[in-house]
Amino acid sequence: MKDFPDFMKNDKNRVGTKDQNTQDIIGFFYEGADGTQMAFWTCYSDKLSKVHTHEFDEYLVCVYGEYTVIIGNEKTVLRPGDEFVIPKGTPHSSTRIAGTRTIHAFGGKRIQRTNV
Repeated sequence: MKDFPDFMKNDKNRVGTKDQNTQDIIGFFYEGADGTQMAFWTCYSDKLSKVHTHEFDEYLVCVYGEYTVIIGNEKTVLRPGDEFVIPKGTPHSSTRIAGTRTIHAFGGKRIQRTNV
């Protein structure tokens, strides 16, 4: 597959620009009853995300393309099927190549719903 299925890309679940840290990436999210969230991201150009932290753990899996997690001076390249966990409070950044798709699970509320 070259894209997420249409049912996963409903505009009501689209990540708003306020919660989007990087341009040329489109995301859609779902929220559990406990406030945890999952986001599905597609990157449309080669990008770098700035160093940031979360107050919760983050799990991610690369579905398509190449996603590099950067923690300190250590880079971990993820390719389709590779998984990674970023512990809460860990400063991290990332790079990805155009066309990369990833799924992220957040152990807390990262995205605020703006289009109800």
